[in-house]
Amino acid sequence: MGRLASRFHHFWRVAGKKASRRWLHWRLRGKPEAERLAAERVLRGREQYRTLREADFVVVSFGKSGRTWLRVMLSHGLRLHYGLPGEEMIGFDNFHWLDRRVAKIFFTHDNYIVDYTGREAGKQPFYDKRVLLLARDPRDTSVSNYFQWKFRMKPEKIKLNNYPPQGSPIGIFEYMMSPYAGGLAHVIDFLNHWAAEAGNIPSFQLLRYEDLKRDTAAALRRVFNFLEVPLSEAHLQAAVEYGSYENMKRMEARNANRALMSGRLAPRDRNNPDSYKVRRAKVGGYRDYLEDDQVAAVDRLVADTLDPFYGYGPGGAC
Repeated sequence: MGRLASRFHHFWRVAGKKASRRWLHWRLRGKPEAERLAAERVLRGREQYRTLREADFVVVSFGKSGRTWLRVMLSHGLRLHYGLPGEEMIGFDNFHWLDRRVAKIFFTHDNYIVDYTGREAGKQPFYDKRVLLLARDPRDTSVSNYFQWKFRMKPEKIKLNNYPPQGSPIGIFEYMMSPYAGGLAHVIDFLNHWAAEAGNIPSFQLLRYEDLKRDTAAALRRVFNFLEVPLSEAHLQAAVEYGSYENMKRMEARNANRALMSGRLAPRDRNNPDSYKVRRAKVGGYRDYLEDDQVAAVDRLVADTLDPFYGYGPGGAC
């Protein structure tokens, strides 16, 4: 279809979403903030539900679980395999518009659809889809969310998703043990719901961030096999190298592809390393921010409440 058609389609999709949200805000002007936020969550849920129904594959993850890293590698592998131009990152159907052989891949944090479908529906909208669940140790996920909230998150997302008010003097351990979005209990609840529903999805695959770190090529090969893309060994290795920590840090540092990646891989403050999207990518790094008794507390919470489906014991991934 060509890059121009792809860009045009993407422009109208984004413009339509923005127009719908502006209309909603105008219609609910003067209403209590809680009512307006609830209505916007339903609107976003309806948008995401429609995208889900169109998708060929779905990649689900809690925020800060390595999704951008996976997308960067998938995008490069797909560009090489199908001979697609440029360095654009895959965003649902933009690659499909360039080449109809490319599947529509819906990347979602699954945090709005339930507002549209209702909690009684559970994960039923996903049952007939091919679902890849990208999971990460909830302790590392929660710490990474803390820095996302503190240095990168937009004010409207803070309110919409129930993060601590902007500028709150809250430390990492307090944040992890809080009921806020991104807190440890919230991440565990997300993972537990998906563990409980995994058996209801005939085509389901679990990908752990830690396994992707341990042997990136082998884990990425499983992902491409799941997507039914027979990627060559040369293209697989090229995708791994392209998504290396060092290369992604370089791309972010020079603000590479800001327009094509919608700012996903751009620092908020070049002088603050904690404001970068690619921050440390360390397995078990949560321990570096906590005292020994705090580490023990978060380890206990994981051991007592996280479904063993994921294999995250007190010491981390096994």
